[in-house]
Amino acid sequence: MKTRFGYPVYPLTNAQKFHFFYQNFCPKKEVLNIGTSLTIEADLDWEVLKQSIYKAYERCESMRLRFAKDKDGTWYQYVVAKEERDIEFVDFTGHTMEEAEAEMRRWTSVPFARADAPMNRIVMIKMPDGYNGVYLLIDHMTADAQSLICFLRDVIELYCNAMYEGVPYPKDMASYIEQLQRDLEYEAGSRAKERDEKFFQDLIDNSPEPIYNGLRGPQKLMEERARSGNPNARAAINVSDSVDSALDIFHLEEEPTKRLMDFCETWHVSLACLLMMGLRTYFQKMNGNDDVSINTAIARRATLKEKKSGGTRIHSFPLRTIISPEKTFLEGIYEIRDLQNEYFRHANYDPVSYFAYRGKKYPHPEGQTYEPMSLTYQPMTLKEKGLEKLGDIRYKTRWYPNGATTQAMYLTVMHRPEDNGLDFNFEHQVKAVSREDLEYLYYYLCRIMFKGTENPDLPIGDIIKLI
Repeated sequence: MKTRFGYPVYPLTNAQKFHFFYQNFCPKKEVLNIGTSLTIEADLDWEVLKQSIYKAYERCESMRLRFAKDKDGTWYQYVVAKEERDIEFVDFTGHTMEEAEAEMRRWTSVPFARADAPMNRIVMIKMPDGYNGVYLLIDHMTADAQSLICFLRDVIELYCNAMYEGVPYPKDMASYIEQLQRDLEYEAGSRAKERDEKFFQDLIDNSPEPIYNGLRGPQKLMEERARSGNPNARAAINVSDSVDSALDIFHLEEEPTKRLMDFCETWHVSLACLLMMGLRTYFQKMNGNDDVSINTAIARRATLKEKKSGGTRIHSFPLRTIISPEKTFLEGIYEIRDLQNEYFRHANYDPVSYFAYRGKKYPHPEGQTYEPMSLTYQPMTLKEKGLEKLGDIRYKTRWYPNGATTQAMYLTVMHRPEDNGLDFNFEHQVKAVSREDLEYLYYYLCRIMFKGTENPDLPIGDIIKLI
């Protein structure tokens, strides 16, 4: 086996190649940066916290990941034995919260060196509002939101075990390398891969060409038809000529969030299904099409080992639904649920291969798409399984934009730690999607979801008219 500095080396997984592909063509290399902070309303022993961070590094292989490339320019990865860098400390007392958060946004916009370099940065932070904790910057090729949350939770559980009686030592993390080897075996050619490939290829072959639905209506598609002279064009360009991005966050309060969650529990559907139903109904309303495609991110963490192995496991596919206005809101949600369950069973398939196959079936100019946006719902929170033992200690999490995105719009929906309400995080290209566009979408998305959950037997066409 090939080694680097004595460590075994491995190829990149399909999930990593997907990130690497768009980072390679993006002028802003910070496009893969994920910045977040976790702070609690308590004084901290900084030395104990530092040792807890080192211990968390020791327990999580993917946080010790390195990349390098061979003579042919092919990138590969390896895991070093330990992290020995000093853990930084920054005291923001004496500054305003705005100044502190501006500085962390600046940290988030600095790209990693990549070759043989650490792919994360941790800073212990003392905040002006009396909260204290850590800022974490991480490269998306080494982590996704779930593995990032899992690592931060490990840090705080290790700290609390050292500081407080009755808080148990956290259970071991799973091996990133073992999971990586399983993924590479799958990708090398397996019966499971053949089944997954057949599922997605059949999905494409047995459906007519998708159609693009615009955020504010069919204008972009009409413009493409006029520009190309093809009155039947069904794909359009929805990105701008600039990757500069902004992050706009809309907050749904605790009580209305609970109403949505209660509906999901009553009808045995996930909130992801409800969100997708709300979004596709919005595009149906705005464009007059029953046929709507939205990219959906799948975490691929079904097993405990997958949940705790770290790394990046996100695969993203278009979720396409053709739902007539005569169907009820609940029937639409069940259709989405059944399709999502099929996707989950086959989600190890390479998304790049999916798009390549669809591109051959329905050729259209490079840069055009059928999907106006992507959706991720992140159900995992720090409060699960363990941290509730800390009683009334309050904590905050914050996400910081890196300032670049290759997509026109990406919506991530997460639960707030303060009250379990929902935050709708819209990352978007500033030249492609405006704040006004997002306010309009969010307003109607909420109206659709609440009208539908209050009247699940109402036909979709009626809901569109009533809102």
